[in-house]
Amino acid sequence: MTTATMESQERFLKTLDFSDTSDFEDAKKGLIEAFSDVIRDAEGKVVWDMKSYAFENNAQAPATVNPSLWRQERLNNIAGLFKVSEHIYQVRGLDLSNMTIIEGKSGLIIVDPLISSETAAAAMALYRKHFGDRPVVAVIYSHSHVDHYGGVKGVVSEADVLAGKVKIYAPDGFLEHAVSENVYAGTAMSRRAQYMYGALLPKSPTGQVGAGLGKTTSRGTVGLIAPTDSIGAGGKAVEQVTIDGLLIEFQLTPGTEAPAEMNMYIPAYRALGAAENATHTLHNVLTIRGAQVRDPSVWSSYLDDTIARYGATTEVLFAQHHWPTWGTARISAMLADQRDMYRYINDQTLRLINLGYTPMEIAEELKTLPPALGKKWYNRDYYGSMSHNVRAVYQRYMGFYDGNPANLNPLPPVEAARKYVASMGGEDKVIALGRTSFAQGDYRWVAELMKHVVFANPQSAAGKALLAETLDQMGFQSENGTWRNAMLMGAFELRNGVPKGAGGTASPDTIKAMPLAMYFDYLGIRLNGPKAASSGDLKLNWVFSDPAETHVVTVRGGALTHRKADASSDATATLSLSRKTLDAITLGQTSFDRAIGDGSIKISGDRSAVTRLFSNLDTFPIFFNIVTP
Repeated sequence: MTTATMESQERFLKTLDFSDTSDFEDAKKGLIEAFSDVIRDAEGKVVWDMKSYAFENNAQAPATVNPSLWRQERLNNIAGLFKVSEHIYQVRGLDLSNMTIIEGKSGLIIVDPLISSETAAAAMALYRKHFGDRPVVAVIYSHSHVDHYGGVKGVVSEADVLAGKVKIYAPDGFLEHAVSENVYAGTAMSRRAQYMYGALLPKSPTGQVGAGLGKTTSRGTVGLIAPTDSIGAGGKAVEQVTIDGLLIEFQLTPGTEAPAEMNMYIPAYRALGAAENATHTLHNVLTIRGAQVRDPSVWSSYLDDTIARYGATTEVLFAQHHWPTWGTARISAMLADQRDMYRYINDQTLRLINLGYTPMEIAEELKTLPPALGKKWYNRDYYGSMSHNVRAVYQRYMGFYDGNPANLNPLPPVEAARKYVASMGGEDKVIALGRTSFAQGDYRWVAELMKHVVFANPQSAAGKALLAETLDQMGFQSENGTWRNAMLMGAFELRNGVPKGAGGTASPDTIKAMPLAMYFDYLGIRLNGPKAASSGDLKLNWVFSDPAETHVVTVRGGALTHRKADASSDATATLSLSRKTLDAITLGQTSFDRAIGDGSIKISGDRSAVTRLFSNLDTFPIFFNIVTP
């Protein structure tokens, strides 16, 4: 802990009204049973641990945590089963997201069954402990992010869904976006999510304290059951559906916090579910784990439509993160403030773009919202930040290039680092400069210097140590939970090396849910183009028995293309198989050769072409280097 960081925290305490306790009152309202326990999987592995956050019970923020973030994480620590209104309950603090439980005429409607089946099952058990074993008759996925569907098998069985006993509702486009996000770039996103959520960091005042949106991500079994009913098909803006005797009006909000997302209004209870479009934080226009850039202009417009449709009649606003808000006036004010926040970020970034500002210049110019918006606790930078959100808007409209030709074809990081270090007098000189700036509390500059030292010489013990100390201080000062986690995770890896292990969001259920066209898209992503280009072209007919589809796959010049069509007469080879066999190979449950040997796959034509295709596929490691080259 440095003097500069302690002084920074003391200055921050004077910028906001920490005497305002209304959020704590709302977060505790309706508590039926608190939760502060550990959830384990069938093998005894911990997948969720609220006990580890007990150190946050102290109201006084330690000097190693930004006081505003400490306040937010103390609120996120208020976990358990809560009554939202008549017939609406939430389980909060058993995962990154909330599970909302709505009582219908004959059973339960579950909104967003968390990330893992283990945490979802624990949430259901907590509700049933108090209200009995009512059956689940429907599940609603509010949007296409994994923390809103991954625990579905802890709530319902796939057999019951297939038998028609349970319906699953999701916004139009849900399956496409859920699968593409977690598979196409899923490995890289999973690795970067480790930095964003800090799940591998120790839970302590010098480690992970939360992620702003919630505590962290659970580490259990991720599942996916495909929706039975699509809401908003054909471009509908609003669709009313009666589920188990209860009328629910869905407001489709595509392109806001997720590419497929929807709010829901329950007239009988005067309750508005805002999905993840209005939570108690400034959200991400572009999440730092990586995703498609969101549109804050569209986000703002949908929130305005929400106010117009439901603002005058809503008595409780609940979302799939954080705690509810009660009272029509307070709800309308919050929705309006968040509407204006996203509009401000969008329009002011565009204003500066048109004045010739570059991304980092815009981030420095628009450090904060105007006080009327920025002083509101629910508009603070806990999850998104002004800094990375305005750069995301720049990226959305202008792309990666800032207009300066010197930045159009820059040197790659390692080569640039070596030249920087050499031109500044060598490694020892740069480290000495870094230490001087560190003593002055100029941590952003120290990080800039030390990243070059580490990339120029990954074995530099002194360079890695100083960079780690610098990232610690930057993390300690950050109000943003994900920035803190990323900084501290970088410091952790500089000291301990890259972790070993496996993982990722491309779970078995996600693979199984992929339409065959998306499977072949993913095959093209895995294809090592240079290797494939040098090993010759090929064309393969893939004839599936279940479903009864034929896909023609062509590899030409290192590029894989495919189409659903009749078998091609000039194919190099034809494969006959079932989708179940393909999934087993993809998931490593069997091999291609074994499937041929046992008759699960039959091949006619040039079998070596099939072998050649699979030998040219890359396997993506989940733990690649980030803070070292």
